[in-house]
Amino acid sequence: MRKLGISLYVEKSSMTEMKEYIDKAYQAGFRRIFSCLLSVNESAEKIKKDFLEINTYAHERDFEIFVDVSPKVFETLEISYQDLSFFKEIGADGIRLDAGFTGNEESLMTFNPQGLKIEINMSNDTHYIDTIMDYCPCRDRLVGCHNFYPHRYSGLSLEHFLQCTENFKKYGLKTAAFVSSNNDNAFGPWPTKEGLPTLEMHRELPIDIQMKHMIALDIIDDIIISNCYPTDKELEKISKLSLEMVIFDIKLIPSLPDVERRIVLEELHFNRGDYNQNMIRSTQSRVKYKGYDFQVINTPDYIYPGDLIIESSEYGHYAGELQIAKTKMKNSGKSNVVGHIVERECFLIDYIKPWQKFRFQEVK
Repeated sequence: MRKLGISLYVEKSSMTEMKEYIDKAYQAGFRRIFSCLLSVNESAEKIKKDFLEINTYAHERDFEIFVDVSPKVFETLEISYQDLSFFKEIGADGIRLDAGFTGNEESLMTFNPQGLKIEINMSNDTHYIDTIMDYCPCRDRLVGCHNFYPHRYSGLSLEHFLQCTENFKKYGLKTAAFVSSNNDNAFGPWPTKEGLPTLEMHRELPIDIQMKHMIALDIIDDIIISNCYPTDKELEKISKLSLEMVIFDIKLIPSLPDVERRIVLEELHFNRGDYNQNMIRSTQSRVKYKGYDFQVINTPDYIYPGDLIIESSEYGHYAGELQIAKTKMKNSGKSNVVGHIVERECFLIDYIKPWQKFRFQEVK
């Protein structure tokens, strides 16, 4: 079950601000919190007091809480990897190891009697996770999460991101990654404020489009907003997203006939298994509406990427098939262009795999 997450930086926010944010996030469907000990310079007693208060409040609203740590944090707070009771005492459900140990320690930590999950940094393409698996960890308590990157141009490339994620998915481990609020005042744990995404290509995108991309990739389980605080408008947009599949925002042509409109907006679509580079083909509508006379209504000379097509009856047994154009194509004069995916989402078309499900929603 995919979860949405938020981030909290206890040393940079008041309790009132954080509690209000938790309430808003809860209403928007969020159920996970990332918090950070890497940037906290307080005594163990102060950390316990502050983290326990906010984590208790979050638990009352059914949030799962991970705390970002490293061997340096263990050393500073005089914590042994053999005794993780400190993290249970501050109300954490898991710890994220931003930097790790040798593999054996991580494996041993997954058997902690407190029941804490151990989350591994996913953003390095090494054999680190393989080494941990060699030491036979408790898989039910081992999960992965990517980094975020405050410096512009320092985020992961998509190719590297996919490879690193596959290193974890091959073991069936749960994964997580970060998206970034576009609020100019949003902050993270460090002074730099140039966005805070995992993927560099996400840095300038609206946050809901970042999330749609993660959903389209279908390899990340939990999606976490890395900086705080997002705007109320951003949270509202996110609350309307489907976490199961991509729902494309589209604009339809004026006066589209009722059957064509129902095909676009009411059907569950999926890409055919016999993939091609020119179009996504959703063929169940031609079966459902077999025998219906699909008139020629809008056949421009060329079809462009992002165009939605419903084949007319002039195309014989293809009549009623819905397609999404991926390349520029010359129109035979038989293909009706019935709408277009909004420009900012057109790049998502390339990530819809064979058999992957999707829907459309009309925007004005």
